[in-house]
Amino acid sequence: MPRTFFITLIALLPLLPAVNCAADAPPIKVFLLAGQSNMQGQGVVQMDDPKDYNGGKGNLVWSMTHSASRLRMQHLRDANDGWVVRNDVEIRYRFRDKVRQGKLTVGYTGYGGSSHIGPELQFGHVVGKSFDEPVLLIKTAWGGKSLHVDFRPPSSSGKTGAYYTQMIAEIHEALAALNGRPYQLAGFVWMQGWNDMVSKPATAEYAENLVNLAKDLRSEFKSPDLPIVIGELGNGGPAKDGSGMQKFREAQQRGSRQITNAKFVVTHSFARPAQLSPNRGHGHHWFGNAESYFLVGDALGNAMLQLLND
Repeated sequence: MPRTFFITLIALLPLLPAVNCAADAPPIKVFLLAGQSNMQGQGVVQMDDPKDYNGGKGNLVWSMTHSASRLRMQHLRDANDGWVVRNDVEIRYRFRDKVRQGKLTVGYTGYGGSSHIGPELQFGHVVGKSFDEPVLLIKTAWGGKSLHVDFRPPSSSGKTGAYYTQMIAEIHEALAALNGRPYQLAGFVWMQGWNDMVSKPATAEYAENLVNLAKDLRSEFKSPDLPIVIGELGNGGPAKDGSGMQKFREAQQRGSRQITNAKFVVTHSFARPAQLSPNRGHGHHWFGNAESYFLVGDALGNAMLQLLND
């Protein structure tokens, strides 16, 4: 070819469109995890002070050797006895104006550091193992918040909850931070209820508010069939007949049944006794038992996979 052809080609190179590496990457599977303190994560990892943590009984280290689920938990440790860090699953959680984002491992809770776990840990392992695409978990959770007031969705009468608004804003913020990387909104997980359970008015309208939450979230993100998994408020194990806990769990199930493409996950069998748990006075937090949080995350993850496979 003539030399002038190559000179012309070199001159034109800056004008050629750049290859969009972000657009060519596989779409990220994005899962939204929301709720109050039990979604934040209260499962103790390794603290074992005899006075404050019951000598470590029920923490994650103890559970991997002594709990009924010990054989199912071995993937959480690596060959050097450190905590496994998944390269295919990332998590993002904003708490107190600080964004924590990175590869999934222990510690993405409201405490900072690596002292606790929530359902996100095993949930991330379950979904991460099931997809070839990378996974992103976006967690929005705050302790002591109700669906009746704090997370109140726009479709429910009255004032929209400040934490519903904040949840939506933080999800948009996290998606914008992908900087054009293709993604698929794959599912929403809701783990919440204590503050509504202790209020009769809140329990009375919980089913309706739950339905509205699903409807408004799907509308906001233009995903009318978004799979939704709702975790039972299983703290304390089986509920007594006629108790506030029983009535609240019935409200959770009633609302879940009215939501299309949704699953309600029963969790009360995952409760462990206080004497075999690190936080013996924290029944509202599953006594800080790491096995409980592991099993909750596992059940929520498998329920999500069932919806996606269906």
